[in-house]
Amino acid sequence: MPRIEPLDAAEIDDPELLELIARGERLGVPDALFPRILARVPTYAKALLRAMLLSHGEGNVDHKLKEIIRIRLARSAGDQYFGGLRSAKARQQGLDEQIVEAGAGDFDDDPSLSIAEKCALRYAKLMYLEPSAVDAGFYAEMKTHFSEAQIMELGAFIAFHYGMQVFARTLDLVPLATVPR
Repeated sequence: MPRIEPLDAAEIDDPELLELIARGERLGVPDALFPRILARVPTYAKALLRAMLLSHGEGNVDHKLKEIIRIRLARSAGDQYFGGLRSAKARQQGLDEQIVEAGAGDFDDDPSLSIAEKCALRYAKLMYLEPSAVDAGFYAEMKTHFSEAQIMELGAFIAFHYGMQVFARTLDLVPLATVPR
């Protein structure tokens, strides 16, 4: 049971908020639970959901890579809610649980991940565990795989999603549906 109860869907009457919740459900991240809790403050809920959906579902970085990073971050944050959700878009693009597990585990030694993917996963890992290692040399390495715009997209994505996952963990959320394996 979440520590703050979600609003009943019938209690939400803001059309934009309802559409954002529906977009999240279509993507699979987030499902309706988290947005219905956020809906207690509709203005914030809309801003956060817009940012989540934009950063995760759009942009110039491969969506599958962002999904792998998102799940790795959720596991790092100890968040079973976001860690248990999967993007329908990433699945349609061919992401499977084997690649998710590779990205969430000892990714540096996994042959199923590209050098660029491993670099992005290191970025996500280091931002929280060893931020001093994200230095000029690291950014130079990132630039061999990603444009500066993509690096900024990844950095903002990592910071935003990790923060939301820590928040979700404090609410003691569990996904409405389990991840098919």
